[in-house]
Amino acid sequence: MQNLIQLLPDHIANQIAAGEVIQRPASVVKEMIENAIDAGSNKIQVIIKDAGKTLIQIIDNGNGMSSGDALMCFERHATSKVRKADDLFALTTKGFRGEALASIAAIAHVTLKTKRAENEVATKIQIEGSKVVCNEACVSSEGTSFEVKNLFYNVPARRNFLKSDNVEFRHIVDEFERVALAHPDITFTLHHNEQEIYHLPSTVLRKRIVNILGKNTNDRLVPIEESTDIVKINGYVLKPEFARKTRGEQFLFVNQRFFKDSYFNHAITKAFEGLIQSKLYPGYFLYLEIDPSKIDVNVHPTKTEIKFEEDRSIYAILFSSIRQALGKYNIAPSLDFERETSFDLPMSKLKEDAIEPVIRVNPEYNPFQSFNAQKSSSNKAYSSAINAQGFGKKENSESDWQSFYQIKEEEVTADTSLFDLSNVKDISNSFAFKGKYMITACKSGFLVIDCARAHERILFDEMHARFISSPIQAQALLFPVEKEFSKDEKVHWINSKTILERLGFEGEFEDNILHLSAVPASLQEESIHPCIDMILEKISYKDVDKGDLAHLIISSVAQAYGRQKSRITDESAAQHLVETLFQSEEHAVTPQGKKIIQTLTLEELAEKF
Repeated sequence: MQNLIQLLPDHIANQIAAGEVIQRPASVVKEMIENAIDAGSNKIQVIIKDAGKTLIQIIDNGNGMSSGDALMCFERHATSKVRKADDLFALTTKGFRGEALASIAAIAHVTLKTKRAENEVATKIQIEGSKVVCNEACVSSEGTSFEVKNLFYNVPARRNFLKSDNVEFRHIVDEFERVALAHPDITFTLHHNEQEIYHLPSTVLRKRIVNILGKNTNDRLVPIEESTDIVKINGYVLKPEFARKTRGEQFLFVNQRFFKDSYFNHAITKAFEGLIQSKLYPGYFLYLEIDPSKIDVNVHPTKTEIKFEEDRSIYAILFSSIRQALGKYNIAPSLDFERETSFDLPMSKLKEDAIEPVIRVNPEYNPFQSFNAQKSSSNKAYSSAINAQGFGKKENSESDWQSFYQIKEEEVTADTSLFDLSNVKDISNSFAFKGKYMITACKSGFLVIDCARAHERILFDEMHARFISSPIQAQALLFPVEKEFSKDEKVHWINSKTILERLGFEGEFEDNILHLSAVPASLQEESIHPCIDMILEKISYKDVDKGDLAHLIISSVAQAYGRQKSRITDESAAQHLVETLFQSEEHAVTPQGKKIIQTLTLEELAEKF
């Protein structure tokens, strides 16, 4: 019987390995930037076309390779960083498995140019699907240049599963920012379709964070610094008031390597307990330095999951260091229970002479003589019904008691003003309460309608129906509105520019400041900034396709419009709101799925009595 088990050919084995290491264009960018860092580069250029599907080029000024090493680096398990098994537990470099370049060469067209300082000429190697098609000398500057073209050209199934260019480029930006934040001492540039997205000069950590997230980030950072025998922690957290609904600004690094860890994230979130709302996430940029022998980075092919030998101790240190920093910079209240505060004096009194307390007594004071005056001043209405003995005289007792009960009725009348009945307007079978809610009768009881959410649903339906057939009407602004963006937000906005202009947003960037010249006609000026913030929050989602992008932007405009229209001003407007709302097929919920209408049945009402 013929044997069934056979060794896989190298090109098939490489394609299988590529499936683990190279998931999308961003994976190629990450692996090659890390190789450039390991080569001792202090300047790295990243050039992208069509979100990496057409071209990914990494140029560095590192040590370069000899002609022999240039050919050997594309072999599986070829590495310059591991010589023995013990080296795996003392890693200080990024890549070490020797699978990345072999995997990339198996699924793309790769061109390598590399030159060492001591060599007169450079080496050029071209590989297509693991096959070397060119190996020759060439002219090139010192360092290495990798060009990766036509990614997944021979794996069409994998290429078909790639997302839109916007989504794939966002993943590339994520990987680029992580490496750039881990190495502020290296100069990085990123170009996409011949447009410069990032130019990050070598600098200190705080400046690198500001260069990536925007100038307004500088005042939001709270420094963290802690040094123990187990771990050294430094970096920054964002002030609690700048917590966001997404996890976008959360970065953890260990020994200059980005990683994800839900356990440590819990420690950081717990440190903010009581300072931020439950559905918001704090931002942080934290760097851990640990003995390499006490961590294992060889857990996952992408090396973003790391095992820690003393994770519980690190959890406690992380929590306490953040909590202490928040208290130190008066972000969180901190109490010192060992200090006696009862004798604290204001600073203005410290230089004054001591004051000796003096007790003064008035010997003529008689509290009973002023009883009538006190009662008169405290409540004039009772003065005719109650005298010094507490009762009226016989001849006027009847009138006194009548006035007594009259007083009580006036008090009750005055107390009812607390309900502010002037704010309730009858509208046929409905009425508006406080201008924010509509209450209308139905067969089973009452319907309570949130006016802001009702306006949001109505405008969303109108804009969505109009957007399908024609652009949304834009309203030109008399004075352009300026809005500062971070680098990442600017990328998201530019990538979504076509849809944004079709929805009525027109403007141009000057550096990182957007000069907005037109907005949808439904938006008032005070709602423009909140609306842009909501749009940026939604278009920054990692896996948003063009089909969903318009829906999210319209939803943001409708939400901002609903907030500015949150109050009912007159009876006709309220009646029109109810009638228009019930014409919508989805009148019960907003585009985000929040309730617009709440039913209060007669049974529920009866239970309350």
